[in-house]
Amino acid sequence: MNDPLARPSAGPGRALSLLALALGAVALLLIGIGGPGTRFGWWGFRTGFKLMKYGAYLGIAAAVAAIVALLVLTVLGARTRRGTARGAVAMAALALILGGAAFFLPWRWRRHAMSVPPIHDITTDFVNPPEITASRAERDTTRGMNNWAYEGDSIAAQQRRAYPDIRPVMLALPPDDAYRAALRAARDMGWQILLDDPATRRVEALDVTKWYGFKDDVSIRVTPASGISRVDIRSISRVGGSDVGMNAARIRKYVAKLKSENREKVADEQ
Repeated sequence: MNDPLARPSAGPGRALSLLALALGAVALLLIGIGGPGTRFGWWGFRTGFKLMKYGAYLGIAAAVAAIVALLVLTVLGARTRRGTARGAVAMAALALILGGAAFFLPWRWRRHAMSVPPIHDITTDFVNPPEITASRAERDTTRGMNNWAYEGDSIAAQQRRAYPDIRPVMLALPPDDAYRAALRAARDMGWQILLDDPATRRVEALDVTKWYGFKDDVSIRVTPASGISRVDIRSISRVGGSDVGMNAARIRKYVAKLKSENREKVADEQ
């Protein structure tokens, strides 16, 4: 005859642990495939973002289920074989970690996205930004891709507030030498060179982001400036209203490389 005062078995707790573990694994899978699927052209970037969002929701569900399972298995003191209980607790703990990670990664990305202005065109020259010419044929604005034309004061003001450090690089070199230095730094960045024009001292390049495979264009222009040379850079995304700070980060990395390769020639910035 069953004892009505006996503690509950680990069956419900173990079942919840398995459910939580499955939810956590699926959540991380959705987040993990969203970016590469977009990069390889399996779906559009909006679908990739949705998969990340759904993964975060599943992560929350996994964490909640894991916490309930742990309560059933520990606080309520389930009566079962010790090995079975430990295994169920371990599954619940792992599910909690997976669910937490599945929620934390999109949350951190969204928090960063909200901390930067919703713009996708960053330049060191607001008045006369370097032109985008080589990739115009790749920008189908009828399909929602961004135009190559600079939007002017509406985004310049936002950039000034968010990225005051994005400025031209002044090199104590003749313009032609500065151009070669700028081109070399662009190649060292691993970008695909789309335009190499020594006559106008302009470089255009393509950079593809690692996770989602977003294609962003970079334009570099070298001009004479009071006996030295001024290097202006512009980085603009082909799709998306916000670049989540990617273009500013790209320019910073390029500027750092250009300066590191020409340390003795870096002049005071204007």
